[in-house]
Amino acid sequence: MINATMLRRLPNALLVPLFALSLALSAFAAVGGQPLLWFADGRPTAAALEVVAILAAAPDDGLDARDYDADGLRAAVVRADRESPAAPASLASLDAALTAAFSRYLGDLRSGRIDPRQIGEGFDAPGGRYPPGASSLNEMIADGRLAEAVADARPPLPEYVALREALAGYRALANDPAWRNSLPPLPGKKLEPGQAWGGVPELRRRLALLGDLPTGTSATTRYEGATVDGVRAFQSRHGLTPDGVVGKATFEQLNVPPGARAQQIELAMERLRWTPRPPRAVVVNVPEFVLRAYDARRGSAEPVARMNVIVGNAPKTLTPIFGAEMRYVEFSPYWNVPPSIARGETIPKLRRDPAYFHQQGFEFVGADGRVINSVSDENIDAVQRGQMRIRQRPGARNALGDIKFIFPNPDNIYLHHTPTPQLFKRDRRDFSHGCIRVEAPVELAKFVLADAPEWSEERIVEAMTRGRSATLPLREPLPVIITYRTTVVEDSKVRFFPDLYGRDARLAEALRQRAEAFRSREK
Repeated sequence: MINATMLRRLPNALLVPLFALSLALSAFAAVGGQPLLWFADGRPTAAALEVVAILAAAPDDGLDARDYDADGLRAAVVRADRESPAAPASLASLDAALTAAFSRYLGDLRSGRIDPRQIGEGFDAPGGRYPPGASSLNEMIADGRLAEAVADARPPLPEYVALREALAGYRALANDPAWRNSLPPLPGKKLEPGQAWGGVPELRRRLALLGDLPTGTSATTRYEGATVDGVRAFQSRHGLTPDGVVGKATFEQLNVPPGARAQQIELAMERLRWTPRPPRAVVVNVPEFVLRAYDARRGSAEPVARMNVIVGNAPKTLTPIFGAEMRYVEFSPYWNVPPSIARGETIPKLRRDPAYFHQQGFEFVGADGRVINSVSDENIDAVQRGQMRIRQRPGARNALGDIKFIFPNPDNIYLHHTPTPQLFKRDRRDFSHGCIRVEAPVELAKFVLADAPEWSEERIVEAMTRGRSATLPLREPLPVIITYRTTVVEDSKVRFFPDLYGRDARLAEALRQRAEAFRSREK
């Protein structure tokens, strides 16, 4: 028989024909006298009724019950119960179909429905004991542990539990008449506190349903008081400046229906299934522009550090989504200007203004390591040809700031400080060439070096400001996860962010194609 270990090693594209083969083999075995898993004495067992109910509830976890033919299997089980005793071959086929559907459901719940590398995200789907083999299913059924198996397959993360609850909440609002029509046009380009607007009652109703405005707010057509506070709360949850002014961006977000938000939550849940979360890690969520540091060894799932970040510019220089291991910290780093930046930005500036070379603390470095501190057309031409490179000395103008966190990866992405900290005050922070700038480098360094007590905050700051480059290897590699979730739950509030890189759209399309391919093969 095809076992669970074999299935886990195969791509999704091969699972359907293999499941079909498994069905045929299971039917053959059952007809040959071997016991069925879900039927006894020609009738469906309590476990059979339970499993079809579990499959029908797949949407509670952001999955699609149609992927497991939940309605068809439930109807078949009910029919088998009414027409008992059914033909052995028919029962065997249905028994195998239930097993295949439940196994696939558990696998999807545990590891996700697609390989993340299929959409250009550098994670390996987590392994595990799903889908279960026949022997483990026998044990689950005998011990009445099907519900426990489902709970065990879910990602063991507080964020997943919170998103699951948020999904139920937004689905409950999907057909609410408050979103039957768009809000009336604004009175001009924007709505400011104190203005009259006929859409205020509808706005208040939406804000109250979303939890941004206390119920029972007095009815008026003037935009003021608690309604303004409710808009500020809404803006804060949607990555907008919480100024209480309803401009184009806020108006667009207010008109997004709850059903669309539910789909956004589903995509975040899908990503949590295959985004790794080691006990101790640095996690950057790109569309949120936030870094969190986790250390489960302290007995809490909450982050021990949180800070704003700047990520790669959309659509020019996207920060890749992947995982790696931090191995070094570099204090007072040099910045080796990447060839693409040197040719596209630095060289044109040097040709226009040679003084820019010394103002920025640049130097040329030859292929033999020779350092040249004077600017000339010959040296600039050598950089253009790839025979020399430009680097920036440590100092106040250094593009990496005064510290660099290195986790080797093919894209040469790293975390670093910046000489332009004012940019962290912006709501949208995609200004980099792909690397990630951190707002609180000392706090991050303290977390990274927490297992090296000799590195006090004072020593870290001294090394950062010394002006002499020094690289410190870490005693143990530290996982760094660059992830992409446009929905998070923080402080019991559901927060949504724009699909900055279009990755949600790409994931949604991959899931759609996968579902269509599977269903077409079933016909």
